[in-house]
Amino acid sequence: MSEPIIEVTDLHKRFGSAVALDGMTFTVAPGRVTGFVGPNGAGKSTTIRVILGLDAPDEGTALVCGQPYQHLQRPLNQVGALVDAAALQPSRTGRNHLLWMARSQDMPTSRVDEVIELVGLGSAARRKAGGYSLGMRQRLGIAAALLGDPPVIIMDEPFNGMDPEGIIWMRRLLHSMAVEGRAILVSSHLMSELQDMADHVLVIGRGKVLADASVDELIAHASGDQVLVRTSAASEAAGALQRAGNAARVIDGNTISVSGLEAQHIVEVLSQAQIPFSEVTAQRASLEDVYLQLTSGEAEFRASSDRKAQS
Repeated sequence: MSEPIIEVTDLHKRFGSAVALDGMTFTVAPGRVTGFVGPNGAGKSTTIRVILGLDAPDEGTALVCGQPYQHLQRPLNQVGALVDAAALQPSRTGRNHLLWMARSQDMPTSRVDEVIELVGLGSAARRKAGGYSLGMRQRLGIAAALLGDPPVIIMDEPFNGMDPEGIIWMRRLLHSMAVEGRAILVSSHLMSELQDMADHVLVIGRGKVLADASVDELIAHASGDQVLVRTSAASEAAGALQRAGNAARVIDGNTISVSGLEAQHIVEVLSQAQIPFSEVTAQRASLEDVYLQLTSGEAEFRASSDRKAQS
């Protein structure tokens, strides 16, 4: 399948005078992990709640597998979601929490035991969920999302409370599910994790989509094809590169910045001109750099950097 499985079109949503969604539009395709990022108050959780039928939009549509969530006959077999890991009955065991969900959709008990083992809760499954750590509750929520073996997975901040081992496990799990052809939408503030895991990223701010592109495209655009060259003859190196038709400028006494030319070609130009150099490094932005560039000025809540303003 290559057609979108999640389709969000021109969503608008207000809570009183506050605008939560302002024309939110995007699609999530199968076979890849799509990161969903933005500042606090940008509209991520509201969008997810609208997709899952928990909030009604003022305008626009949100479809899953071609239908509104409310119209799905067996929703757990179509969409698996982790929205709030704390949404459970604390006196119920982890296994019974999943059994309750499974029986509501006529799923076999064997599937409950399968997902318990999949998320690594085998030794804690018969303990009361109220005594679980945050990381364990996250794993229980992930087990619930996977219970129906759905083609669509939506997770809101799934890394919360995870230790390093859990984060690595989560990254591998989401990647493997995407390889199986599922559509994965993951909201997270951990840019480093999304950079290593996501294939595509949606960056939002103030209820609108600011960027909708692959991770590689976003990083390449932010990096600007810039290469740094360290040389004891900075002026001569810059001149040679400029004569070759490339933008080059001296940053300090022994470093120049070159734009529009690959590192290999820079090496060739300098070698032919017999100009010594010690390092040629292509500058690559991180997903966090991209995020900060795109969302600058879009945060609803921002701490003051002026200490006097706090007094």
